[in-house]
Amino acid sequence: MRRDRRRNRPPLRKSLFGRLLAVSALVAACSVAATAWLAVQTTSGAIKQEQGQNLTADARIYNTLLGYAAGHSTWEGVDDTVRDLARQSGRRIALTTEQRRPLADSASRPSPPALPPQASAIVDPLSVDTALSRTVDRSGDAADRVDPRAVGPFRLPAAERKALQHAADRSAACLSRVGIAADVVTGPSGRPRMEIVGNDPDRVQNTRCTTDELDSPTATEQKALDALNQLADACLKRQDRPGVQLNLDLSWGGASVPKPAAKARAVTPTPEPPPSLRTDEDDRATASCVDTARREQLSSYVASPALLFIGDEDGTTVPGFDLSPANTAKIAGAAALVLALTVGATMLAGSRLARPLHALTGAAQRMRDGEDSEPVLVTDDNEIGRLAAAFNDMAGHRARLEAQRKDMVSDVAHELRTPLSNIRGWLEAAQDGLAEPDPAFIASLHTEAVQLQHIIDDLQDLAAADAGALRLHPEQVHVEDVLAQVAAAHQAGAETAGVALSAPPAADGAPSPVLWADPVRLRQAIGNLVSNAVRHTPPGGRVTVRAYGAGAPADEAPAGREVVIEIADTGSGISAEHLPHVFDRFWRAEKSRNRRTGGSGLGLAIVRKLVEAHGGSVSAASVEGQGSVFTLRLPADAADAPGPANAVDPADESPTAADRA
Repeated sequence: MRRDRRRNRPPLRKSLFGRLLAVSALVAACSVAATAWLAVQTTSGAIKQEQGQNLTADARIYNTLLGYAAGHSTWEGVDDTVRDLARQSGRRIALTTEQRRPLADSASRPSPPALPPQASAIVDPLSVDTALSRTVDRSGDAADRVDPRAVGPFRLPAAERKALQHAADRSAACLSRVGIAADVVTGPSGRPRMEIVGNDPDRVQNTRCTTDELDSPTATEQKALDALNQLADACLKRQDRPGVQLNLDLSWGGASVPKPAAKARAVTPTPEPPPSLRTDEDDRATASCVDTARREQLSSYVASPALLFIGDEDGTTVPGFDLSPANTAKIAGAAALVLALTVGATMLAGSRLARPLHALTGAAQRMRDGEDSEPVLVTDDNEIGRLAAAFNDMAGHRARLEAQRKDMVSDVAHELRTPLSNIRGWLEAAQDGLAEPDPAFIASLHTEAVQLQHIIDDLQDLAAADAGALRLHPEQVHVEDVLAQVAAAHQAGAETAGVALSAPPAADGAPSPVLWADPVRLRQAIGNLVSNAVRHTPPGGRVTVRAYGAGAPADEAPAGREVVIEIADTGSGISAEHLPHVFDRFWRAEKSRNRRTGGSGLGLAIVRKLVEAHGGSVSAASVEGQGSVFTLRLPADAADAPGPANAVDPADESPTAADRA
């Protein structure tokens, strides 16, 4: 048995368990990969952002200290500047000599943490770090790494600075009068220069506003320029190259240097060869000698090189992000662990999910094979548990239907056997000469044949109702007329049984209820109820049939109106235990099957089917020993009742139902 069950299970790749496992593993793998990628990207971005912020702060610190070194010959007094920078950046700043002798340190502890083995930068105004400094012209010669704030002997005294400032203001005012905007910018040495707004200096050439006084060196600048020229010429002479004449912007060429306004020591310029005789190698050698001469000239005016250390206050540094093989292995291990846990949890959940499904499949197969199936165990109140509960209810309902089917076959056989047995008995008696075929004999056979035909017609009506093929001929029907016809048809039987049967008209002023229904089927349903009421009412009792309208008034909501038909009796009543089963087929409270009170057990079942075919409902209320009330509720409008699609030609209708009504 267990092998058969396993053989009936689908392969793993097609089963719900296999698909759930595959989907969960795929989702877990994608989730781990996406999480790892997002973590790497986020961490890298955060570290790059922090490093960029630190680099900006480091560049500001470096430039500030570089400016201090360019303007001072020693590092004495730099402590205040270092502490201010440390307070603004929130970091530790330390300066040492190239031999790592402390010059200044922002750490206020008695024993500050040891400095890292590698310095953040070297603060040297004569050799600027172009990656950190913002004062060096990046578009210029990369070899010119002297900080422009290191002016040394070119720094102008107050008198010369004032004279040049007046000259610059006059030139700016002159340009302003001719419609040219110009700004006066003062350089590190104190020399002002003109900057034309719009970057179009050629416009000044066509004006009378001269700037010759600003372009000529002062006595201080000429003295420093001569000294620099001598140092450069000495360098070129050692290379057997001709000397040059330097201009104020440290360029060289054939033009003579203008005489300064103030008296200065005359220097005989070294004759230069014509420009056509100078080579590119001569220009490169001249540039190198000028740079060397500048460093030599400024060395006594700037502070000596110092090592700069920048870090956190506790001595730690910002860690970099390094996805090393070890880190990669850790990420892979974590991903594998998450994947394994996901697959394990999925297998556990999948097995718990598939187990009740396998049980349901086995129970359904046993039910298909006609075997008795035990109820599936319901353990949890979830979707699978509810499915199992619904399956158990279906199996129980199927078992009840099967039992009802067997009972129905037995009941039908019994109901057909009784009149057939009577007919056969009378015929055999007549055949044996024991009974004469007189009118009473013929009437008895006719009675049994009518009973047999009645049972067959009831079964035919139930079969048609179950198949949805119950034929209706709807039309506008006055309910009081139908009730009067039914009462007239059963009046003789009621009088014979000593029962008062009445169908009172509607109350005074109330309109007669109107239905859209099949009058033949409606009389059949009401007639079955009246016949049943008369049969269960003792002599002296009363059966009343009445109808009235219910629901919304006709002028407000006509679609909600309905007609209520009540058949009330003062008979024996029905017990509360049996009341829910009165509309079941072949059900009777009296199991003795006494035809005087029992009937075939199909009448009330046919009533329910006929009323439901009209879009209505039927109910019963009873008190044992006091009587019963059967209530039919039918829609009063054509829109709520079965339409013409259910109608057929009257010629197709079997006359049996009309005859019975």
